[in-house]
Amino acid sequence: MKQIPLRTSAAALFAVALLASATACSSETSGGSGGGSAKIAFLMPDLASTRYELYDAPLFKAKVKELCAGCQVLYQNAGGDAAKQQQQANSALAQGVKVIVLDPVDSAAAATTVRTAQSRGVKVIAYDRPVPAVRADYYVSFDNEKIGAMIGQSLVDHLKGGGPVAGGGGILQVNGSPTDAAAGLIKKGIHSAVDASGLKLLAEYDTPAWEPGKAQSWVSGQISKFPGKIVGVVAANDGTGGGSIAAFKAAGVEVPPVTGNDAELAAAQRIVNGDQYNTISKPIKTVAESAAAAAHAFVSGERPKGNATLFDTPSELFTPTVVTRENLADVLVGADKPLKTGDVCTATYARACAELGLK
Repeated sequence: MKQIPLRTSAAALFAVALLASATACSSETSGGSGGGSAKIAFLMPDLASTRYELYDAPLFKAKVKELCAGCQVLYQNAGGDAAKQQQQANSALAQGVKVIVLDPVDSAAAATTVRTAQSRGVKVIAYDRPVPAVRADYYVSFDNEKIGAMIGQSLVDHLKGGGPVAGGGGILQVNGSPTDAAAGLIKKGIHSAVDASGLKLLAEYDTPAWEPGKAQSWVSGQISKFPGKIVGVVAANDGTGGGSIAAFKAAGVEVPPVTGNDAELAAAQRIVNGDQYNTISKPIKTVAESAAAAAHAFVSGERPKGNATLFDTPSELFTPTVVTRENLADVLVGADKPLKTGDVCTATYARACAELGLK
C-alpha cells in the first residue's frame, strides 16, 4: 500500500480545518437565517423630526440584528440636504452594501440614487416616502394619503360638531415639504376631507424641509392677514403643527384646534395640555421592522411580498390611528404603549395628565 507523503497529508488536514472554520464562521454570523455578513444602508432624510434618531434607526438596527447577527447596518442622516444624501448613498455603494433603505430628502432627486444602486445589482427599499419617478424594489410606509384624509376629517368633524363656523371664518392648511412625495400624498388626503367639508380654506403653505420655524413664520403672517378668522389649522405633521401653535401663542391669541402627525412626545404633551387637537399614531416599530424584514429577505435571495402597489412599486402599507385627548391613553400613552406615561407626564403636564387618568 502506497503511503501518502506527510506534507500532502498535512496540507489536506489544513484545508479541511480551514473549510470547517469558514463554515462555522458563516453559521455564526448568519444568525441562522440567511444574509451572512451583508451590509445594509439605512439612509434617513432629516433632523427636523426627532423620530429618525430616537426610533427609526435603533428599531431598524435591532430587528436586522435579530434576523441576521452578522449583517451590518450603515446608518446615515442627511440633515435635510439632498446632495449630502446622494453622497451618503454613493459611499454606501462603495462599501459594498447589498440593500439601501432610503427615506429621501427629495423624492425626485432620489430617482438617481435608485437607478445607480439598481445598476449595480443593489436593491432599494423606499421607506416612508416613495420615489414616484422610478420603480424601487419595495416600498414600506403607512398609507400617507389616508393619513391626510384622517387628520383633515377629524378636524372637520370637530369644527362642525361645535356648530356653524360664524363670521366667515376658515382654516389654514400647512403642508409638508414640496420635495417630499409622501407630503404630496398627505396634502392630497387633506384636500379630500377639507374640499368637501363646506369649510372655507383661507390659505395653504408647503413647508420647505418640514421645518417648524418656517411653518411658524408663515402662520404668523396669516394671523395678521386673517385676524379673528382662523378657526382651525390642518398641519401635516407634529413639527409643522407645533410651529403653528407657537405662532398663535407668540401673537397672544387663542390657539384654535391644530392637527399633527407622527405621535411625537412633544405632540402628546401638547394634546394633554389642550394645545394640539390631534396627531396620528403610526408606530414606527411597525415600519422599521417591516423594512428590516424586507431588507433581510433581499440579502437572503428572496423577494418580499407587499399588500399593495404604489407608483408601480410592490408596497407594504399600514393603516394609522387618529389620536385626540379622548383616546390618548388607549392608543398612545401607557406602560405598553409607544410613549411611556412618565415621559409624557412630567411636572409641567402632571395636572393635565391626572385629568385624563394618566398615572
